[in-house]
Amino acid sequence: MSSSWDERLRMSMLMKSPKLEEDIDETAGSSSLTISYQQQIRPLLDAVDKLRTLNIMNEGIQLPSIVVVGDQSHGKSSVLESLAGIKLPRGMGICTRVPLIMRLQSCSDKSEAQISIEYSGKKEMIKEWDITSEIEAATQEIAGGGKGISYTPITLHITKVGAPDLTMVDLPGIARVAVDGQPADIYEQISEMIMEYIKPTESIILNVLAATVDFPTCESIRMSQIVDPNGERTLAVVTKCDKAPEGLLEKVTVDAVNIGLGYVCVRNGIGEESNAEARQREKQLFDSHPLLKKIDKEMVGIPMLAQKLMQIQATTINTTLPQICNQIDDMLAKRQSELSSLPQHLCNRQEADVAFVKLLNEIKESLKKIVILGEFQQFPDDPQMHCTARLREMFDKFFKELCQSGAVNTKFLAKETQMLGEAKGVGLPNFLPRSVFLDLLQQKVEEVSDKGLGLASTVWQYLETVINRVIEHYCQCYPQLRSRVQRAVQWLVVEKKQECTAHVKQMLEMEKGIDFTLGPAYMETYGRLIQSKGQFMDRLRLLIRDSGRGYSSGSGYNVAEKTVVSDDFGEVDVADIMEMPSERVEEAYEMQMSVMAYWKVVILRMGDGIPLHLQFVCRKLVGRELESQILKDVGGPNFGAMEKIMEESPVVATKRKSLINSLQLLKNSKTAVANIMDRVAEAT
Repeated sequence: MSSSWDERLRMSMLMKSPKLEEDIDETAGSSSLTISYQQQIRPLLDAVDKLRTLNIMNEGIQLPSIVVVGDQSHGKSSVLESLAGIKLPRGMGICTRVPLIMRLQSCSDKSEAQISIEYSGKKEMIKEWDITSEIEAATQEIAGGGKGISYTPITLHITKVGAPDLTMVDLPGIARVAVDGQPADIYEQISEMIMEYIKPTESIILNVLAATVDFPTCESIRMSQIVDPNGERTLAVVTKCDKAPEGLLEKVTVDAVNIGLGYVCVRNGIGEESNAEARQREKQLFDSHPLLKKIDKEMVGIPMLAQKLMQIQATTINTTLPQICNQIDDMLAKRQSELSSLPQHLCNRQEADVAFVKLLNEIKESLKKIVILGEFQQFPDDPQMHCTARLREMFDKFFKELCQSGAVNTKFLAKETQMLGEAKGVGLPNFLPRSVFLDLLQQKVEEVSDKGLGLASTVWQYLETVINRVIEHYCQCYPQLRSRVQRAVQWLVVEKKQECTAHVKQMLEMEKGIDFTLGPAYMETYGRLIQSKGQFMDRLRLLIRDSGRGYSSGSGYNVAEKTVVSDDFGEVDVADIMEMPSERVEEAYEMQMSVMAYWKVVILRMGDGIPLHLQFVCRKLVGRELESQILKDVGGPNFGAMEKIMEESPVVATKRKSLINSLQLLKNSKTAVANIMDRVAEAT
């Protein structure tokens, strides 16, 4: 490949010149319509045909094609026969049941025509008089013996003197109503096939219309207008002109259906007429018929149709081939990138061992970033994998619930006065019983114990999900390895969860049994709360006094509701302590303030301590324990035989094979086009 893509394509573009136009005009009336023309565009057409043979369309790259469509019985087969100079299958109903790709090529050698038929991976040379039977046999093999259709194409390659250099795709004629033996949805099947072929902008639509019908009513017109509303890539050929000459001139000149590439009117061959006889009688018809002779000579005859098709084809190829070459390069880069993104294909034990260690290290580093450092670039669109943010939400919720547990009881001091009464014994009156304090503290700790245990369970359930997600990400191509690693992690997480649960229980037991703090927070809080004692007792006495007088309310209390307003706790219900001795109520108030002040210390200790321990255990797991456990449970028993465990999944193996085949196809396509472009450049 001596020159670049751009240089080769530039040379191909130079071939469309005024001299080429002159050659076409000079040869249009000769027995060989396009000898000069085909000598110049044949290499480009060969390039496109080679790409078609290689099935480059499977890579989503569309090729320029002349797609022949038409309603049933509009003379589509007759047009193709006239262009190719051969006989095609005919009969009632649908004759074409599979796409027929006709590659026509002219030659100067007047020897016997060279014809080959290719389908379903088979190719054979055939005789001209066997074309019909061979197509029928191939169609039956592909689409079955009924009247159904198939997308599998038949390629007919014809090289003969006088044939225009064209590649066309003939599709089944549009049948509006199913007949005996045809599927009930035959219309939908054919329509879907036609739309698939004519939708690409690279397709030229050759719309075959019968002069005997009103063009706007033709189904083929409706379909082509859907994909080509302005008719920029639609050429119409009008058949059966001798059957309905009246008004035909107006039809093809007014153009009511937007045929942007124009019309060509032709005469269908009749009976056993030879191709030469049919062309001669066609010329006589359009030269002598009083109505048809008025049609512009550039709009009549099979030779003119062949000339226009070759001109359109040459222009289309010159326009699209550079784009196709660029698409091949882009697709090559894309497929190579996709193949590179797959894990290494492991061929031996050493490679498997190295890959396992590398994979384990990647899992470890990924978990460090997600769980410890709070990075989530690896999973930016999945909030559940933003680990530190989700953990902070769990810790904040836990702390908020702890704080809410410090609220005063609805019946203010009722429990405290009752417990103090039960704990009264022989002793000095100004000492509060410590047993009451501890009982009250134990009750409050018991109330929040499920919150601490629940946090430990929730955190480890979440972390297990995160760890498994990372394992699945890195081991998705190795199903056996993934399941073994996940089992190892599962047991480790259970162990760590039990460790944290035991720690939380131990912390709860310590808080229940030991009232201790060295920090100043307890005394500071108690000192602030106890300052309101005098005000509260004064309002309580006034409430008791006024309730006996029938008053409804006073400043800071409500007689009817039996409530007192406290500066620290708001309006509280004191109905249960109004009959209690004042000394007992004062002791209960002091006890309540002591418990509340100390509870603030407990909340801070638990609110920090439990999340701190959870994070500590989690970091140990991610930092070293996870790796050690996987090496012990997975690597240890299997080290040296990891190639079996790290066998890639069938999905990955299938994808790898598909990408390798795709790359080979694209490389072959690029080489084929490059070789042809080299020959074009050398010839010029």
